[in-house]
Amino acid sequence: MTKANLIDLVAEKAGITRIKAEIVVNTIFDSMVDALSKDSRIEIRGFGSFVNREYESYEGRNPRTGEVIRVDSKKLPFFKVGKELKEELNKFK
Repeated sequence: MTKANLIDLVAEKAGITRIKAEIVVNTIFDSMVDALSKDSRIEIRGFGSFVNREYESYEGRNPRTGEVIRVDSKKLPFFKVGKELKEELNKFK
C-alpha cells in the first residue's frame, strides 16, 4: 500500500474529500516524525510501537575500493509489531 492508496482509503471510509484525507494522513505522519525526532516513543495499541535505536560509530569498508571508512554514530527508528497485529497476521496459517 502506498501513501496515495492510504489517502484514498481514508477518504472513502470517512466519507471526506481526498484533500481532507491527505491532510489527515500527512498530519499523522508529521506528528510521528516530530515525536521520533524528539526521542519520544510512539505506541499504537493493537498495532505496534516505534522507538529510536542508537548505534555507535564504527569502522567500515567501502565495498568498491576496500578503503577503511569511519561510519558516524546514528539513530534509526525501529518498529516492534504489537501482539494483536501479530496474531491477526498468523491466524490464517
